[in-house]
Amino acid sequence: MKDLSRRMDGALEALHKEFTGLRTGRASAALLDTIMVEAYGAAMPLNQVGTVTVPESRMLAVQVWDKSMVGAVEKAIRNSGLGLNPSPDGQLVRVPLPPLSEERRKELTKIAGKYSEQGKIAVRNVRRDGMESLKKMEKDGEISQDEMHSWSDKIQELTDAHIKTIDEISAQKEEEIMQV
Repeated sequence: MKDLSRRMDGALEALHKEFTGLRTGRASAALLDTIMVEAYGAAMPLNQVGTVTVPESRMLAVQVWDKSMVGAVEKAIRNSGLGLNPSPDGQLVRVPLPPLSEERRKELTKIAGKYSEQGKIAVRNVRRDGMESLKKMEKDGEISQDEMHSWSDKIQELTDAHIKTIDEISAQKEEEIMQV
């Protein structure tokens, strides 16, 4: 049970990380966390090639450590699908955040919905794994049928609680995105 709960909590954590990458109108350094930069022959997270700061509410700045990586960082941000248009200035890449249009807000709520659905699928997969191990334990004679039903009910309760949490987080994020 503890392992299943830990794995479901991991799915919630992953959802939180995905949601921090969704822009809601104010700048957040976490917005660029999901961006991978082609650096030194491998894909690396942006925060491993430079420092991301928030100098003002509608601007992000990436201080690139290696001058030769400025172009790659700019390209990665531009191609990230976040609708951002970075401009390099020496070793600093400025990323102005345009105000969100109604159309872009709706698009972001759809993306948030996709993320929450992925989180639910992850939780359900954990539930499936737990149920399969219960069936195997019953088949091997380690637990009785009554114990199996009792445990499966507990796993289902755990799953329902995590799905409810995902729905609440998703609703909050969608409300935050649609706020002007």
